[in-house]
Amino acid sequence: MAITIREISTRQELKKFVRFNIDLYKGNPYAVPPLVFDEIGTLRKDKNPAFDYCEAVYYMAYDGNRPVGRIAGIINRQVNEKTGKKTARFGFVDFIDDKEVSAALFGAVEQWAQSKGMTELNGPLGFTDMDPEGLLVEGYDQLGTMVTIYNHPYYVDHLTALGFEKDADWVEYKIYVPDSIPEKHQRIANIVRNKYKLDIVKCKSTSRIVKEYGQQIFTLINDAYANLYGYSTLSQRQIDYYIKMYLPMVRLENVSLIVNEKKELVGVGIAIPSMTRAMQKAQGSLFPFGFIHLLKALKGKNDVVDLLLVAIRPDYQNTGANALLFSDLIPIFIQNGYKYAESNPELETNGKVQSQWQYFEHEQHKRRRAYLKEIGK
Repeated sequence: MAITIREISTRQELKKFVRFNIDLYKGNPYAVPPLVFDEIGTLRKDKNPAFDYCEAVYYMAYDGNRPVGRIAGIINRQVNEKTGKKTARFGFVDFIDDKEVSAALFGAVEQWAQSKGMTELNGPLGFTDMDPEGLLVEGYDQLGTMVTIYNHPYYVDHLTALGFEKDADWVEYKIYVPDSIPEKHQRIANIVRNKYKLDIVKCKSTSRIVKEYGQQIFTLINDAYANLYGYSTLSQRQIDYYIKMYLPMVRLENVSLIVNEKKELVGVGIAIPSMTRAMQKAQGSLFPFGFIHLLKALKGKNDVVDLLLVAIRPDYQNTGANALLFSDLIPIFIQNGYKYAESNPELETNGKVQSQWQYFEHEQHKRRRAYLKEIGK
């Protein structure tokens, strides 16, 4: 096999870059295809505000005219300034089961990273935490979610053969929705509410949540996630971008906001009906029928709910304030007929987050990993 590597730059080429993943996993019952227009928007410098402090390169591998792999190289200067390291990231990576292909792809990114003065390669990561991250290493027979990566098991062998080692793991849980709020959980919620003078806010209109709480939500995320692995602080342009992108699509009853006596936002929980089956049917396209599947998933009956976002302001993280979020959301989950919630990735070392599932029947069903390799030696 004679592998050639081509750098990708035009919109048409980016479409092929995105569709490679969709074609590679077509028919896979667990993979979730991205929306092509959405992923292209993430990859384009003129669309994604993360390029204010990031740079990137995209490569595809070809066997003759047949595409056999893809990869992105990313440098997040903001994170590097915070850590004092010279780290390049790899992400949006897929390839057939051929080690010549994976070696060529990673070789191209390593060469690019070294030309930029980088000394290590880390991933799979995106531009920021808002992008999918972490190679799936357990749970290949479990449904993915719209915000996570699915990959074949052979990817692990390829990365290991190329000299990559574990840097961090995330775990994911199924949290089964109980018939009622567990008594001990409700008792804690009541104590916390009274002791810290907290209250739950529910918004009845999208315009209200955008106008009154949009900025506060993402400022809170920056504060709550600041010390997490690889976190890149969202700029104002990114906050504006995500407010416009995400908040209009949420079901308002699935949004729980905690405020203190000063009416400051100190906690947020946002859940969304699982989009997995709808996105599998859409196969990356909104038209002609993809948008119908997505609307049905958002507005109709669904037995799985994704915990898209849970964040507590740092000065309230040891108070039990998160109990208020779930005392509000559980009755809504029951009413909507959800059988279980997908936690989405949590760092395996984040005991604070995982302790909140102790009052519920839960099951760790997936694990994903960030790898690291020194380069240029």
